[in-house]
Parts: sequence; C-alpha cells; structure tokens
Amino acid sequence: MNGLLAVGTIHSTAYDVRSYTRGGTVDRADVGALVQSAADGDAAAWKSLVDGLGPLVWSVARSHGLSDADAHEVYQTAWFRFAQHLGRIREPEKTGSWLASTARHECLKLLKASKRWTPTDDPQLLDRPSEERTPEESVLDSEEAAAQTERVRLLWQEFEELGERCRQLLRVLISSPPPSYQEVSAALGIAVGSIGPMRQRCLRRLRARLEARGTK
Repeated sequence: MNGLLAVGTIHSTAYDVRSYTRGGTVDRADVGALVQSAADGDAAAWKSLVDGLGPLVWSVARSHGLSDADAHEVYQTAWFRFAQHLGRIREPEKTGSWLASTARHECLKLLKASKRWTPTDDPQLLDRPSEERTPEESVLDSEEAAAQTERVRLLWQEFEELGERCRQLLRVLISSPPPSYQEVSAALGIAVGSIGPMRQRCLRRLRARLEARGTK
C-alpha cells in the first residue's frame, strides 16, 4: 500500500503546474475493476484511478473556495482515506462518488476549523506559442489577445457575482472528464434530480449578466 500511496503523491505534485480540471483518462465503466486491482497491489491500476478521478477531487476542493495549500491538503487527504478503505469499499464502481463525498467532508472540516473563506484565482489564458510574424500580424495578434483577455476577465468577474451554490456547481461540472450527477451530488450535497435544472438556471444567469455587459 505504501507504493500505491506514493503514486498518488507523485501525481498530485505533477499537477501543481497545471489545472487539475485538465486530464483524466479513466473510463468510469472500468472503475470497479481498477479498484479491485489496486486493492490487490496493482500500482498501475492505482495510478489509473488517480489520473482519471484526481481532477474530480481537485474540482471539489476548488469549488469550496479553498486556498491552494488547503486544496492540496484536501486532495491528499481524500486519496489517503481512499487508500485506507480500499479493500472495504462496498460499491467500488461508485468510487467517484465516494471520493467526491470525502473531499466535500474534508473541505467543510477545514472551513469550519479556519472560520474563513479564501477567494481563489482561476487560470485565464494559455501562453501563445512563439512564431515568426510580420509587424502587422503581431499588432493584430496583440489586439485580439487583449480582447480575448478582456472577455475572459469579464466572464470570471461575472461568474464571481453568481451565488455561491452556482459557483460551486459550475466549478465541479467543468472538471474533466465530466463527473456523473451522482458524483456531483456527493460532492455538493445536491439532489441528483435538482442538478440539471440548477445548472440551467445558473448558466442563464451568467449569460444574462454577460449580455448586460455586452459580452458574449
């Protein structure tokens, strides 16, 4: 088991330099089999679980407004708890929901202990690849990049004006691969049947705010 935990720790460190909402390759239909293999000591199966479900765990931590340090703590704790219970999980195919629920519980514990809510930053634009351009093209590229940066800035500005529950829901839903509604329910404590309607309401509010700002 120490070897399996080491895989999770190495993976988390590797994610430090990029968004936790990127990546994720596990087929959720295979999760149950991977959990069984990991319980039997298969380090590759453990790594597949961390690679595939790690973005979901991270998105739950970020959806609760934790600082980077606290989010990393939640991420590591959720996987540690999972490793502790690996051989005793009754429905291994629902591991995503188990991890999401555990991460949510750890988030709430941290927030209750600290009595604070720390705002977080979101990545906006990837760096453009360097290439040879004419002066005219460079000017146009610069103007377009500035316009795009402004659109993204306005998007996140209006996003932060949404209600807390909308922000939490949308942050979790944009994780990759997309979480199931059961996982979202476990992560945020929202009834499965309420997730779709709530998502639509939140997106309508965000769209209306952007249109009012003249941004599409």
